Amino acid sequence: MNKILIKFLLTVFLSCYIGAVSQETQNNLDINKMMNPLSKEGVFRDTVYYNWGGSIIKGEHGKYHLFYSRWKRAYTFNGWLTFSEIAHAVSNAPTGPWKYKETVLKGRGKGHWDEITAHNPKIKYFNGKYYLYYIATNLGGKEYTHQDLIALSTASLKDENRGLLRKNQRTGVAVSNSINGPWKRMETPLLEPSGPIANITVNPAIDQGKDGNYYLIVKGDKPNEKRFIRNQAIAISKSPTGPFEIQPNPVIGNLDTEDVSMWYDDKEAVFYAVFHAHSYIGLMTSIDGLNWEKAENYHITHKEIKLKEGAFLIPNRMERPFVYLENNQPRVLSLAIKKGDDSYTIFIPLHKDN
Repeated sequence: MNKILIKFLLTVFLSCYIGAVSQETQNNLDINKMMNPLSKEGVFRDTVYYNWGGSIIKGEHGKYHLFYSRWKRAYTFNGWLTFSEIAHAVSNAPTGPWKYKETVLKGRGKGHWDEITAHNPKIKYFNGKYYLYYIATNLGGKEYTHQDLIALSTASLKDENRGLLRKNQRTGVAVSNSINGPWKRMETPLLEPSGPIANITVNPAIDQGKDGNYYLIVKGDKPNEKRFIRNQAIAISKSPTGPFEIQPNPVIGNLDTEDVSMWYDDKEAVFYAVFHAHSYIGLMTSIDGLNWEKAENYHITHKEIKLKEGAFLIPNRMERPFVYLENNQPRVLSLAIKKGDDSYTIFIPLHKDN
């Protein structure tokens, strides 16, 4: 009897210990303490285009590749919904300076789910292929001209057609054997809104878990909500191209959040996800990819970025957070910045010894 009791108590102790260690492990990342001042080389601006956000991957020959959204300044900042395209830039370092190389995706034209725009990319490498996730929209089969799109660039969301453009936003993926393309798009979106999200499926974030499944986070409107509040949903698939099944519980259901970027930490066996909540950048974590919670070091930064020269960048909007990892370590925090009528992307060095 004593041996059985001792064995039981030992099992309970080990379970509690392992659980405590796991909880401690999943919460030890502190990106705020890793942030270095922003240098001039870490600002990626274009005089003709608005630059917005980005996703970094390391390619061959030590080069770094950035995939980002851009649209002509002539169409105003709100022209992202009608004229955004996905461009490709190259650098010798993940913090820049970046040099534009080519435009890789635009709206595919009438008759396609992604007929208008290509926006908010995430670049991933799975099993020998490159996957470029993006969002796009269409006008539901309505006829339109280039001048119609120019007019819709500055229209209110109360306008029927601009409202339709928003409602028809979906997430898709293009696949290539090379970082330089060509990119083959899928003929249908990856998933439709359901469960904890309604109307739209946008702003994808994806990674593969230790179980081999692919975990995709997308944003949509919060169902049965009269206020303008968004939810984040998690979807699972056996393949990076789907089909994906949206899970019933939201990733973040009690905050109006946007622009999640996610990664799986192989060493700690935990998922991390950064996002923006309008006034700050936050960090979530999950052991299984399904059940998420605030990380211990949840707050990354408010809208105040220290510059190398000693002053601070205080933007009107700071969105599209992305953490670039190398050798499983966070190296760069990328953010989309809007200040006045200017928008650009910044690349903040991250160092563990700060």
